[in-house]
Amino acid sequence: MLELDDRELFRERMFYGGRWHDGRRHLEVRNPADGRVLGRVPDADEAAVRAAVAAAAAAFPAWRDEGGPARGRLLQRWYELLEIHREDLARLITLEQGKPLAEARAEVDYAAGFLSWFAGEAPRAYGEVIPAARAGEHIVVLREPIGVTAAITPWNFPAAMLARKAAAALAAGCTMVARPASATPFTALALAELADRAGLPAGVFNVVTGAAERIARTLLAEEAVRKLSFTGSTAVGRELMALCAEGPKRIALELGGNAPFIVFADADLERAVAGALAAKFRNGGQTCVAANRFLVQKPVYEGFLERMAEAIGRLRVGPGWAPSVDIGPLIDQAAVDKVLDHIEDARAKGARCLVGGGLHDLGPPYVQPTLLAEVSPAMRLWNEETFGPVVGVAPFEDEAEAIALGNATPYGLAAYFYTRDLDRAWRVARALEAGMIGINEGLISNPAVPFGGVKASGMGREGAHQGLEAYLETKYLCFGGARPS
Repeated sequence: MLELDDRELFRERMFYGGRWHDGRRHLEVRNPADGRVLGRVPDADEAAVRAAVAAAAAAFPAWRDEGGPARGRLLQRWYELLEIHREDLARLITLEQGKPLAEARAEVDYAAGFLSWFAGEAPRAYGEVIPAARAGEHIVVLREPIGVTAAITPWNFPAAMLARKAAAALAAGCTMVARPASATPFTALALAELADRAGLPAGVFNVVTGAAERIARTLLAEEAVRKLSFTGSTAVGRELMALCAEGPKRIALELGGNAPFIVFADADLERAVAGALAAKFRNGGQTCVAANRFLVQKPVYEGFLERMAEAIGRLRVGPGWAPSVDIGPLIDQAAVDKVLDHIEDARAKGARCLVGGGLHDLGPPYVQPTLLAEVSPAMRLWNEETFGPVVGVAPFEDEAEAIALGNATPYGLAAYFYTRDLDRAWRVARALEAGMIGINEGLISNPAVPFGGVKASGMGREGAHQGLEAYLETKYLCFGGARPS
């Protein structure tokens, strides 16, 4: 079992108003690899959530007026502390989320990257001067922080998803109340500890833990909360959107996906297989941008399957802290049941299983990395996000069919395709209905790019300069009365 070098990073209380707070009720947090209790966190009641919002509201005026360069320096110090405590943060992620330690380290780097990126963006909330239509007028457009913001983050990337939201909001001059997933709260609380050490003023960054529905409803009932950023399922996103409409409050949604991974006959198959492994098996397939439907042109279909079978057969399964593990446990039994149901449904409807196909010898919550051929739109894994280590492959005839199949889903978060033809690359990229496209590339996320989807995969963008703009209001000033001398 992993131990932390700095035990102060393991916090079992909420953080708001610059102080640590307990609660009357508590939730147990378990290690998904073995079911052991890691610790307990407060199950926040309405009063605690309102107190966190009040702390964020009280801190907002001074933080807004601090100025972008000063905010950026504090974010940069927060980034430096993540770098210093990289190993402990990675251990926390592995313990509560389950992913292999190497992937957890990569997630800490990813999270730190957002803090560094937005530390640089903080001074760049540019306005503009517009030529006036009438003599004597002067028109100025300002970009000002929204105010108090709320974030609800998922369990699959407990450091990166919170850092992506918080870094942008704080850089823009907003304050934030965050609610991490109940399965993975300790990483968020460790980030709050490091934010405090970095010198962020009390109330600027706050973390409350507990039941999702109670916290969300309480946050969104508070007039001071001006925006919600949510990453999670499309079903929950719809409910939160309805609550925000009552305000109305601004909302950003990063929801489910059903990404196609298309391999054309002219593709470099070795590169396509490497990209498929990266796009599917990171975090055991438990990512919103994971490739979910693999479409391979008929001339290279069997060759792709052969190479994928060999590659998948080499993947090692085990607890995240074990050496050389590629695939860790799924987050809980419900996740295991869903993945196994998808495999069983596909096989019952004609899919051919080439690798895996069931529970690993380690038992739940470990599932064998699985390769299924001849999948079809009649199967659940084609229409639903599997969120597990299962590759389902179907053949296609031509480019038009690939595009039609790729777009035949309500979702549109990510899509991937492989080709050597530059003209095709442009055509297919323009035709696919997704917010992010990987062209001969299976890993497409980084802090400098706009992350987000279309259709039922959400609205708004995180990362890049668009991430800063998402937390800014536009204010137009018209100066009249000035006359030429």
